[in-house]
Amino acid sequence: MSTPYPFTAIVGMDDLRLGLLLNAVSPAVGGILVRGEKGTAKSTAVRALAALLPELAVVAGCRFGCDPAAPDPHCPDGPHGSGPGVSRPPRMVELPVGASEDRLVGALDIERALSEGVKAFEPGLLADAHRGVLYVDEVNLLHDHLVDLLLDAAAMGASYVEREGVSVRHAARFLLVGTMNPEEGELRPQLLDRFGLTVEVAASREPEQRVEVVRRRLAYDDDPAAFAARWADEESALRERIVAARALLPEVRLGDAALLQIAATCAAFEVDGMRADIVMARTATALAAWAGRTDVGAEDVRRAALLALPHRRRRNPFDAPGLDEDRLDDTLERFKGEDDNGGDSGNDGGEDPDDDPDGGGSGGPDGPGGGGIPPQSGPEVSDTPQESGAGRDDTPAEPEPTTEPERAGAEADGGAGAGAGSGPGEQSAVRAAEPFRTKTLSVPGLGEGAAGRRSRARTEHGRTTGSRRPRGALTKLHLAATVQAAAPHQRARGRSGPGLVVRRDDLRQATREGREGNLVLFVVDASGSMAARARMSAVKGAVLSLLLDAYQRRDKVGLVTFRGRTAEVALPPTSSVDAAAARLESLPTGGRTPLAAGLLKAHDVLRVERMRDPARRPLLLVVTDGRATGGPDPVALAARAARLHASEGTASVVVDCESGPVRLGLAGSLASALAGTAITLDELRADSIAGLVRDVQQISSSSNGRSRRAA
Repeated sequence: MSTPYPFTAIVGMDDLRLGLLLNAVSPAVGGILVRGEKGTAKSTAVRALAALLPELAVVAGCRFGCDPAAPDPHCPDGPHGSGPGVSRPPRMVELPVGASEDRLVGALDIERALSEGVKAFEPGLLADAHRGVLYVDEVNLLHDHLVDLLLDAAAMGASYVEREGVSVRHAARFLLVGTMNPEEGELRPQLLDRFGLTVEVAASREPEQRVEVVRRRLAYDDDPAAFAARWADEESALRERIVAARALLPEVRLGDAALLQIAATCAAFEVDGMRADIVMARTATALAAWAGRTDVGAEDVRRAALLALPHRRRRNPFDAPGLDEDRLDDTLERFKGEDDNGGDSGNDGGEDPDDDPDGGGSGGPDGPGGGGIPPQSGPEVSDTPQESGAGRDDTPAEPEPTTEPERAGAEADGGAGAGAGSGPGEQSAVRAAEPFRTKTLSVPGLGEGAAGRRSRARTEHGRTTGSRRPRGALTKLHLAATVQAAAPHQRARGRSGPGLVVRRDDLRQATREGREGNLVLFVVDASGSMAARARMSAVKGAVLSLLLDAYQRRDKVGLVTFRGRTAEVALPPTSSVDAAAARLESLPTGGRTPLAAGLLKAHDVLRVERMRDPARRPLLLVVTDGRATGGPDPVALAARAARLHASEGTASVVVDCESGPVRLGLAGSLASALAGTAITLDELRADSIAGLVRDVQQISSSSNGRSRRAA
């Protein structure tokens, strides 16, 4: 087994180290989610903590790690007799992103269960992680049903396996740690809430600290054992401090004044539900125990808020996590009770956790002090152009052209001499209008892509639609089909009792239909014909609404824009809808309308993605008024590019942005060439007309490529 990197040798990352240590002191805190850019030692810190945890006693031979002092009465390997047990280090179990449900929760031998009535259970990763650490790297990429199973087990402290009337239950209490890079996609808000704490990590910008990181890493890579030996004393001291804090934890008093501050803070930041209050109370108690104190003070409450609330205050997927510390301080001061042991007296009788978060002492290799908890995400920003000055509302809005001649004149002015990225006709970015709930657009047919919520697909989870012979290991038994296959052979197999004689060839796999996520590729017209501020604001609001819909349906998204003379891939296909929203907000407009270039660029993107992920079906969303200018015969060229998509069967929707009393209907012609449909901005709203849900196949059947209003 390789030597893990010492926990006390990690440079900086005070929030990360403190959050992990608090969970080690009190697993009831509920785990921790670590968010940060790649290469910031997230995985290193988690693996280092597992090696730091004190050894535990387990029942000899128990596959589920039962405590000999209090064995699980429902343990499949039980009942266990009395005895001292054996000691072993806590396990560090890693859950791969591509793991199956059976690998996570365990699997029953269905054949033996049916033929012999035996509960032959093979434990999964949840059983291995009992009383240890369960680490999920890239938790934001984990399939939703696995995340649900994982968090349910973490909340209940037990795992249940139910298959065709046969059930197994075993204890599953573990320290849950998830890491993620927000650039690769976000977790759903309801799943974020299930993690007790969250921390944001980023690489230091201080040259001296970066030098120390590199120096230590190179020394570790050269000789891991020797490097670990140099840190053995600090590791031992920190391990002893964890044991001491665990022993002190039951004696820590959470007074009414601290509870009032916790409740007031959660109310002030408008977090949903009561889980935040409970997590803050447990975290503040663990902080006091970690500092060696028996009373929770105001500073403990403040630090608990900074760890437990940032990920719970997000109101939509595009809000940046973070906490207004001035508002937090005001709330704590306003509800400060007379019996409070706040920041002034909270350090009496114990060591301040600010002074040494890694337990290595002031003379440790990290240098004196660990520093306090800095803001979790820096200044509170919202990923909008307001922060950079682009698209602010303090500039006078330009009047929107109301007629086609006026719009044509505006485009001609903007297009003269305009290049792809600059020119006299370029306008600064405008803010998106308020997003709204959109109608559901789905890809026709039955796919086999990654699990999601948009289009119909054959999946491992969903409603049962039939059966087939299993290919490889049986995962979902179709009981009726299995019995039907085995029944004709009972006499030949010598059946004499009530049991059914089942052979491997009789087993049938259930085929299920659920929903898949798609690749939603946006092709957005940013030319001069779209440049009127009010109009472009509405267009961006519509695209932002579709991005929100893609986030909720677990799609990948990409963004292609065209203006001036060329088109560009503003965002390659990614699971990070936040990144697409940020690119959209900063999108400038102006210049001619190279519609053909935009469609051809989209074709190139889809061609590459088909090779990378052939099972994920695309949905092309073209946001334009249908105009095409620049170059010889731009309209015919755009039609040829559209027919290229149609020949490959790409599901397409044209969001018609044309406005004003005079309408040319060009978007409808483009939709016909794409063999798709056109839908106006008004029709895109889910609450328009009767609020019907339409998929691509239904609305593409309307005449002239234009969607009809549902009666």
